[in-house]
Formats: sequence, structure tokens, C-alpha cells
Amino acid sequence: MIVKVENVSLKYGNYAALQDVSFELPDKKIYGLLGRNGAGKTSLLSILASFRKQSSGIVTIHGEAPFENASIMQQVAFLYNKDYKEESDNVKQLLDGVERYRPNFDREYAEYLVKRFKLDQNKAIKKLSKGMQSAVNVTIGLASRAPITIFDEVYLGMDAPSRDIFYKELLEDQAKHPRTIILSTHLVSEMDYLFDEVLLLHDGKIMLQEDYDSLISKGAKITGNAEQVDEFVQSKQTIHVERLGETKAVTILGELSQEERRTASDKGLEIRPVTLHELFVHLTKGEDEDEDEATN
Repeated sequence: MIVKVENVSLKYGNYAALQDVSFELPDKKIYGLLGRNGAGKTSLLSILASFRKQSSGIVTIHGEAPFENASIMQQVAFLYNKDYKEESDNVKQLLDGVERYRPNFDREYAEYLVKRFKLDQNKAIKKLSKGMQSAVNVTIGLASRAPITIFDEVYLGMDAPSRDIFYKELLEDQAKHPRTIILSTHLVSEMDYLFDEVLLLHDGKIMLQEDYDSLISKGAKITGNAEQVDEFVQSKQTIHVERLGETKAVTILGELSQEERRTASDKGLEIRPVTLHELFVHLTKGEDEDEDEATN
């Protein structure tokens, strides 16, 4: 099921949460949706899940508008950091309800995940710890096997071992039952290996959409004598600069040719790859933050 978003904007009064957002998600990949707090990630995902309607623009899933479209909404699972304090059902009852409305729901797999996360099926959801509630959300999302599955920071409250179970199960089940999965996260360095493709949302706009491997190959950190570094990067897109005495480190966005790498080596410059976390931090940095670093 292909997701298409064309020139979508969302306003809350005079505030623009999303501005002219356009992208396309081909079938059956894991997409990482990255953005700082307030970037508009949850607003965008809630539109895809038909929780709200965009102010302008077009959204289609499998060629149809999803909002108030029961046949499409049934194929989209949106799991988020939900408040269960008013929920009286226990885990088993909640899974019973999900099974009734999700045509691809695999109850056997759900039971397996319940055991993996050590969930008490007879305990009321509202009495579970925050981490256990998140594990319930993960269980629902994975076992539903919806053609489009969205996890909006669903790991919140989960400890490291539980998050590790989530990541492993996600990859294994995606290999067996491919679908479109969107992961919204702040834990970029921990989750980057999960992504086939990355979308970066900044100030309500799509800053980039690119294949993970291709994106990572375009970043590099050049370190060495300040003058030599400046000369080497003068024609490159600089996204971060650090300086200590006569040594300078410049992070660039752009691929380096083999000839450029040889030139850097001849000049005694060090080139190292940049992580997705570093690219995310540097690309979404505000002007005031750049000024703060320049004065340090």
C-alpha cells in the first residue's frame, strides 16, 4: 500500500504544525521519521492514521483518501504513547478487542510477545508500569500486522532489554511478513540500523528523504590543520565546525570522490564517516545553537 502526501499543511489556529509537506512511501520498507520536539512528527502521523484531517493538501493510501474511510483505516495501525489511566480492561481483554477489528491480527504471535515481555494478561492495563504499557502497544502493533504500521515513540518507558526485544522482533517479523513500518524516534543512535529509509522533519517541513545507506555515505568529518581543512572543504556544504587551537574538524554533507580522499590523505587530513545521529543533530540545529558553539 503506497502512501502519498502532497503539499500537506496543518494549522492549529495561527500556528502551522506542518507546512507544504510532500513525500511518497513505497511499499514494505521500514522508515525512520526523525525530528526534534515540536517538528510536527506526531501531527503528520496522526493525519496518516486518520486521527485528524489536514488543513490543506492531499493524502492517499492505496490511492484513496484515508480520512473517515473505514476500509483504509482498518489497514493502518497507529501505536503511540497512550495514557491508560482510564482503561479498566486487562491485557487479555484488550487483545480480544484488537483481534476483532484487525483482519491480519495473529493471536498466537501476540501470545508469544506477551511471554517475551513478561506481561501479566490478567492485570488491568492501568495498573501496569509505563514500560509494560509500552510493551503492550508494541505487542498490538507487531501482532496486528497491518499493511501500514506506525510506532510513534512507542518505546517510551521501556528499559534497554525490552527495547532490544522490540527491535529484534520488529526485524524478524518484517522479514517474514513485510509491510510499511514507520518509526518515529528520538533514539536515533540506538535505532538507526532498523531503517531502510529516513525522513527528516524540521520546523514542520520535510528536510530530506533518503535511503539510509546513501544518506550515511554523504556525511564525513574532516579533521586536521585548520588552514588545510578550510581549503579542502571550501566547495563543500558545511553543517558543523569544531576548533581547538590550530586543529579544526568540519562535518560536511556530500560525497567525496576517491581523488578527494587521496588529496585529503596527502594533506594529512583525517576523514571519518558520520553517524545518522550526528547528521540529525547538526542538520536540525538552530542558528542560536551555532552561535553558542562558535563562542565556546
